[in-house]
Amino acid sequence: MMRPSGRDLSEMRPVSIETGFTKHAEGSCLIKVGDTHVLCTATIEDRVPPFIKGSGLGWVTAEYGMLPRATNTRMRREAASGKQGGRTVEIQRLIGRALRAGVDRVALGERQITIDCDVLQADGGTRCAAITGGWTALRLAVNKLMKAGDVISDPLVDPVAAVSCGIYAGQPVLDLDYPEDSEAGVDGNFIMTGSGKLIEIQMSAEGSVFSRDQMNQLIDLAQKGVGELVAAQKAAV
Repeated sequence: MMRPSGRDLSEMRPVSIETGFTKHAEGSCLIKVGDTHVLCTATIEDRVPPFIKGSGLGWVTAEYGMLPRATNTRMRREAASGKQGGRTVEIQRLIGRALRAGVDRVALGERQITIDCDVLQADGGTRCAAITGGWTALRLAVNKLMKAGDVISDPLVDPVAAVSCGIYAGQPVLDLDYPEDSEAGVDGNFIMTGSGKLIEIQMSAEGSVFSRDQMNQLIDLAQKGVGELVAAQKAAV
Protein backbone atom coordinates (compact mmCIF):
# COMPACT_ATOMS: atom_id res chain seq x y z
CA MET A 1 0.00 0.00 0.00
CA MET A 2 1.45 3.36 -1.10
CA ARG A 3 0.71 6.41 0.99
CA PRO A 4 -0.10 9.60 -0.97
CA SER A 5 3.18 11.13 0.26
CA GLY A 6 5.19 8.01 -0.58
CA ARG A 7 6.17 7.52 3.07
CA ASP A 8 6.48 4.16 4.77
CA LEU A 9 3.61 3.21 7.09
CA SER A 10 5.71 4.03 10.18
CA GLU A 11 7.45 7.12 8.75
CA MET A 12 6.92 10.63 10.12
CA ARG A 13 6.79 13.69 7.94
CA PRO A 14 9.94 15.87 8.15
CA VAL A 15 9.99 17.69 11.49
CA SER A 16 11.79 20.94 12.29
CA ILE A 17 11.60 23.25 15.31
CA GLU A 18 13.01 26.79 15.03
CA THR A 19 13.30 28.44 18.45
CA GLY A 20 13.42 32.15 19.24
CA PHE A 21 11.06 32.81 16.34
CA THR A 22 9.52 35.93 17.91
CA LYS A 23 11.26 38.76 19.74
CA HIS A 24 9.10 39.48 22.77
CA ALA A 25 7.76 36.16 24.09
CA GLU A 26 9.57 34.42 26.95
CA GLY A 27 9.61 31.29 24.78
CA SER A 28 8.77 30.81 21.12
CA CYS A 29 9.20 28.39 18.25
CA LEU A 30 7.97 27.65 14.77
CA ILE A 31 7.29 23.94 14.44
CA LYS A 32 6.94 22.37 11.02
CA VAL A 33 5.59 18.85 10.62
CA GLY A 34 5.53 18.41 6.89
CA ASP A 35 3.32 21.17 5.50
CA THR A 36 1.69 21.86 8.87
CA HIS A 37 3.33 24.95 10.39
CA VAL A 38 2.43 26.27 13.84
CA LEU A 39 3.83 29.28 15.71
CA CYS A 40 3.94 28.65 19.47
CA THR A 41 4.72 31.34 22.06
CA ALA A 42 4.90 31.22 25.86
CA THR A 43 4.02 34.16 28.11
CA ILE A 44 4.84 34.25 31.85
CA GLU A 45 2.55 36.18 34.17
CA ASP A 46 2.75 36.64 37.94
CA ARG A 47 -0.88 35.71 38.45
CA VAL A 48 -3.06 32.63 38.38
CA PRO A 49 -6.77 32.02 37.77
CA PRO A 50 -9.00 32.86 40.74
CA PHE A 51 -9.84 29.22 41.44
CA ILE A 52 -6.21 28.44 42.46
CA LYS A 53 -5.20 31.83 43.88
CA GLY A 54 -3.42 31.42 47.20
CA SER A 55 -2.82 27.70 46.69
CA GLY A 56 0.87 28.03 45.79
CA LEU A 57 0.21 26.13 42.56
CA GLY A 58 1.16 27.33 39.11
CA TRP A 59 -0.96 27.08 36.00
CA VAL A 60 -0.34 26.36 32.32
CA THR A 61 -3.05 27.22 29.83
CA ALA A 62 -3.30 27.54 26.06
CA GLU A 63 -5.04 29.39 23.26
CA TYR A 64 -5.30 28.11 19.69
CA GLY A 65 -6.27 29.62 16.37
CA MET A 66 -5.89 29.24 12.62
CA LEU A 67 -5.06 32.04 10.21
CA PRO A 68 -7.71 32.60 7.53
CA ARG A 69 -5.55 31.11 4.75
CA ALA A 70 -4.01 28.30 6.77
CA THR A 71 -6.15 26.03 4.57
CA ASN A 72 -6.84 25.90 0.84
CA THR A 73 -9.92 28.10 1.16
CA ARG A 74 -10.20 31.19 3.34
CA MET A 75 -11.79 30.74 6.74
CA ARG A 76 -13.56 33.65 8.38
CA ARG A 77 -11.76 34.98 11.44
CA GLU A 78 -13.53 33.89 14.61
CA ALA A 79 -13.23 37.43 15.95
CA ALA A 80 -15.54 38.52 13.12
CA SER A 81 -18.30 36.32 14.50
CA GLY A 82 -17.71 37.51 18.05
CA LYS A 83 -16.98 34.09 19.55
CA GLN A 84 -14.72 31.08 19.26
CA GLY A 85 -15.99 27.95 17.55
CA GLY A 86 -16.50 24.72 19.43
CA ARG A 87 -13.54 23.06 17.69
CA THR A 88 -11.19 25.87 18.76
CA VAL A 89 -12.32 25.72 22.38
CA GLU A 90 -11.95 21.93 22.46
CA ILE A 91 -8.44 22.04 20.97
CA GLN A 92 -7.08 24.73 23.26
CA ARG A 93 -8.42 22.91 26.31
CA LEU A 94 -6.72 19.76 25.04
CA ILE A 95 -3.39 21.59 24.61
CA GLY A 96 -3.58 23.08 28.11
CA ARG A 97 -4.35 19.85 29.95
CA ALA A 98 -1.79 17.94 27.86
CA LEU A 99 1.01 20.33 28.78
CA ARG A 100 0.00 20.45 32.46
CA ALA A 101 0.49 16.67 32.63
CA GLY A 102 4.24 17.21 32.33
CA VAL A 103 4.46 20.04 34.87
CA ASP A 104 5.10 20.00 38.63
CA ARG A 105 2.79 22.88 39.49
CA VAL A 106 4.18 23.20 43.01
CA ALA A 107 7.70 23.73 41.66
CA LEU A 108 6.37 26.22 39.10
CA GLY A 109 5.09 28.45 41.88
CA GLU A 110 2.06 30.69 41.81
CA ARG A 111 2.39 32.01 38.26
CA GLN A 112 0.71 31.33 34.95
CA ILE A 113 2.30 30.46 31.61
CA THR A 114 0.06 30.90 28.58
CA ILE A 115 0.90 29.04 25.40
CA ASP A 116 -0.45 30.63 22.22
CA CYS A 117 -0.60 28.31 19.21
CA ASP A 118 -1.31 29.92 15.86
CA VAL A 119 -1.61 27.69 12.81
CA LEU A 120 0.06 29.40 9.86
CA GLN A 121 -0.47 26.49 7.47
CA ALA A 122 -2.52 23.34 7.94
CA ASP A 123 -2.01 19.93 6.36
CA GLY A 124 -3.32 17.60 9.07
CA GLY A 125 -2.25 17.14 12.69
CA THR A 126 -2.43 20.79 13.74
CA ARG A 127 -3.37 20.06 17.35
CA CYS A 128 -0.54 17.52 17.65
CA ALA A 129 1.98 20.00 16.23
CA ALA A 130 0.63 22.67 18.61
CA ILE A 131 1.16 20.42 21.63
CA THR A 132 4.67 19.44 20.55
CA GLY A 133 5.68 23.01 19.73
CA GLY A 134 3.85 24.32 22.78
CA TRP A 135 6.02 22.17 25.03
CA THR A 136 9.14 23.55 23.36
CA ALA A 137 8.01 27.13 23.96
CA LEU A 138 7.14 26.21 27.56
CA ARG A 139 10.60 24.69 28.03
CA LEU A 140 12.26 27.89 26.83
CA ALA A 141 10.13 30.06 29.11
CA VAL A 142 10.89 27.89 32.16
CA ASN A 143 14.59 27.99 31.31
CA LYS A 144 14.40 31.78 31.66
CA LEU A 145 12.68 31.48 35.04
CA MET A 146 15.38 29.11 36.26
CA LYS A 147 18.22 31.27 34.92
CA ALA A 148 16.78 34.28 36.74
CA GLY A 149 16.48 32.27 39.97
CA ASP A 150 12.71 32.69 40.09
CA VAL A 151 12.27 28.90 40.08
CA ILE A 152 14.60 26.73 42.15
CA SER A 153 13.88 23.23 40.84
CA ASP A 154 12.85 22.36 37.29
CA PRO A 155 9.03 22.15 37.17
CA LEU A 156 9.02 20.33 33.83
CA VAL A 157 9.16 16.69 34.86
CA ASP A 158 8.68 14.92 31.51
CA PRO A 159 8.48 16.20 27.93
CA VAL A 160 5.08 16.12 26.24
CA ALA A 161 4.48 15.52 22.52
CA ALA A 162 1.63 14.36 20.32
CA VAL A 163 1.17 12.60 17.00
CA SER A 164 -1.73 11.38 14.90
CA CYS A 165 -2.16 7.78 13.79
CA GLY A 166 -4.94 6.04 11.94
CA ILE A 167 -6.15 3.28 9.67
CA TYR A 168 -5.72 4.35 6.06
CA ALA A 169 -6.58 1.99 3.19
CA GLY A 170 -6.86 -0.77 5.78
CA GLN A 171 -3.35 -0.24 7.19
CA PRO A 172 -2.21 1.42 10.43
CA VAL A 173 -0.15 4.51 9.58
CA LEU A 174 1.83 7.11 11.54
CA ASP A 175 1.42 10.89 11.27
CA LEU A 176 -1.51 11.43 8.92
CA ASP A 177 -1.36 14.34 6.52
CA TYR A 178 -4.56 15.91 5.20
CA PRO A 179 -5.15 13.57 2.23
CA GLU A 180 -4.90 10.59 4.61
CA ASP A 181 -6.82 12.25 7.44
CA SER A 182 -9.74 13.06 5.16
CA GLU A 183 -9.95 9.46 3.91
CA ALA A 184 -8.95 7.50 7.03
CA GLY A 185 -11.33 4.83 8.29
CA VAL A 186 -10.00 5.38 11.82
CA ASP A 187 -8.37 8.58 13.08
CA GLY A 188 -6.64 9.20 16.40
CA ASN A 189 -4.47 11.68 18.29
CA PHE A 190 -2.00 10.27 20.80
CA ILE A 191 -0.46 12.46 23.50
CA MET A 192 2.42 10.96 25.46
CA THR A 193 5.32 11.86 27.71
CA GLY A 194 8.93 11.39 26.76
CA SER A 195 9.07 8.35 29.03
CA GLY A 196 6.27 6.71 27.03
CA LYS A 197 3.36 7.26 29.42
CA LEU A 198 -0.03 8.05 27.92
CA ILE A 199 -1.69 11.39 28.64
CA GLU A 200 -4.67 11.24 26.32
CA ILE A 201 -5.93 9.29 23.31
CA GLN A 202 -8.64 10.66 21.02
CA MET A 203 -9.83 7.85 18.74
CA SER A 204 -12.84 7.61 16.46
CA ALA A 205 -14.11 5.32 13.74
CA GLU A 206 -14.60 7.63 10.78
CA GLY A 207 -15.61 4.99 8.27
CA SER A 208 -14.90 1.59 9.80
CA VAL A 209 -14.63 0.06 13.24
CA PHE A 210 -11.28 -1.12 14.62
CA SER A 211 -10.05 -4.02 16.72
CA ARG A 212 -8.08 -4.13 19.96
CA ASP A 213 -5.08 -5.43 17.99
CA GLN A 214 -5.27 -2.49 15.61
CA MET A 215 -5.49 -0.13 18.58
CA ASN A 216 -2.31 -1.66 20.00
CA GLN A 217 -0.58 -1.25 16.63
CA LEU A 218 -1.53 2.42 16.56
CA ILE A 219 -0.21 2.94 20.10
CA ASP A 220 3.10 1.34 19.07
CA LEU A 221 3.32 3.64 16.05
CA ALA A 222 2.47 6.65 18.21
CA GLN A 223 5.17 5.76 20.72
CA LYS A 224 7.72 5.65 17.89
CA GLY A 225 6.54 9.00 16.55
CA VAL A 226 6.49 10.69 19.94
CA GLY A 227 10.02 9.44 20.58
CA GLU A 228 11.18 11.17 17.41
CA LEU A 229 9.32 14.36 18.32
CA VAL A 230 10.80 14.46 21.82
CA ALA A 231 14.26 14.04 20.30
CA ALA A 232 13.52 17.04 18.05
CA GLN A 233 12.35 19.07 21.07
CA LYS A 234 15.52 18.30 23.00
CA ALA A 235 17.72 19.11 19.99
CA ALA A 236 15.97 22.47 19.62
CA VAL A 237 16.44 23.64 23.21
